[in-house]
Amino acid sequence: MSVVSLLGVEVKNNPATFDAPYEFEITFECLEQLQKDLEWKLTYVGSATSNEHDQELDSVLVGPIPVGINKFQFSASPPDLSRIPNSEIIGVTVILLSCSYDDREFVRVGYYVNNEYTDEALQLEPPAKPVIEKVRRNILAEKPRVTRFAIKWDSEESAPPEFPPDQPEADLTADGDQYGLEEEEEEEEAEVEAEGVAPTEGEDAEMAGADDTAGPAVEEDAASEAGSEEIDLEEESEGESDEEQEGEEEGGDDMEMDEAGPANGDKNHPQQPVQPNADVMVH
Repeated sequence: MSVVSLLGVEVKNNPATFDAPYEFEITFECLEQLQKDLEWKLTYVGSATSNEHDQELDSVLVGPIPVGINKFQFSASPPDLSRIPNSEIIGVTVILLSCSYDDREFVRVGYYVNNEYTDEALQLEPPAKPVIEKVRRNILAEKPRVTRFAIKWDSEESAPPEFPPDQPEADLTADGDQYGLEEEEEEEEAEVEAEGVAPTEGEDAEMAGADDTAGPAVEEDAASEAGSEEIDLEEESEGESDEEQEGEEEGGDDMEMDEAGPANGDKNHPQQPVQPNADVMVH
């Protein structure tokens, strides 16, 4: 079980200009007293074909962490344009918000980001060199992709069975109150309805372009990138033998079994107040 659970992330300035800072309000819950600080980091994926263009926009240490629900503001600078290919600035990319304890990442939130021109003429005929002052970014904040990892905290009892691996496996048994679970379940249901086949257990829905561009951690565990809970749907056979049909015609009552649907968490997790004694130091 994770000692720290991410409860919510609110993107404060969205949409915004490309060169505007990224601003988040992060809410999390701590179940035990921690000996060290939490490190929050924001990474910009600069290219869909290579992780060489990934940028760490900012990182911050938060602590000491009191037991209970905590909230803080996280601001990060925009990406450096000189490190992004001109052909990759306009279009869809990804940002990754992650948190680590003692250099061990335990949660990662991925968002799609769409960079587009506000000028219709530039949209129709984009110049070879982007005009940044006319580019607007829009973060798809309603559809985060949350990945959780099982790590060792302060006690040996909290260590995963195979600790310390280079990249722990995604924790697929998170609490229903944790951030992003509802969105992941809805996407899984939509995929099942569209394809007519239930996803294989342990199979994650990956973010386009993120499997090779989220740094070494993603390369080593691409299979666990989505961190979403899988849903197995079983189709009941509706075929009946001739004898059963005859028995029903003679007056037998039909009995139907309701399919059990997947359990969903709270649709909208209510904003929970910070405890009076929950002084979180951001430094």
